[in-house]
Amino acid sequence: MHELAVTESILNVVLRHAGQNGVRRVLGIALRIGELSDLEDTWLQRYFDYLSKDTLAAGARLHIERVPVVFRCEPCRHDFPVNVREMDQVRCPQCGGERMTLVSGREYFIKNIEVI
Repeated sequence: MHELAVTESILNVVLRHAGQNGVRRVLGIALRIGELSDLEDTWLQRYFDYLSKDTLAAGARLHIERVPVVFRCEPCRHDFPVNVREMDQVRCPQCGGERMTLVSGREYFIKNIEVI
């Protein structure tokens, strides 16, 4: 259900930027969302359709790009992708280290807005 609050925030950002730039209509919004996020693409679009009704973003499509989970090994500084289903067994493939820092996979942001 938190997709509703996230979608409302996305719409507010889009409408603010559209208003500041004299946009007549928003056609699409490209989002980057990390694989660790539990945001569901279908619900984001449904909520967006509902919330954007009667705005210049009505009918806009969300284009969602999933960002892979990437860790950095603290001992050797090697960055490597991790399958979300195997996160309980993470070890550096280069040195076998177990101390990691998350580099990507939790983010969500608006990458660009397609307008006319």
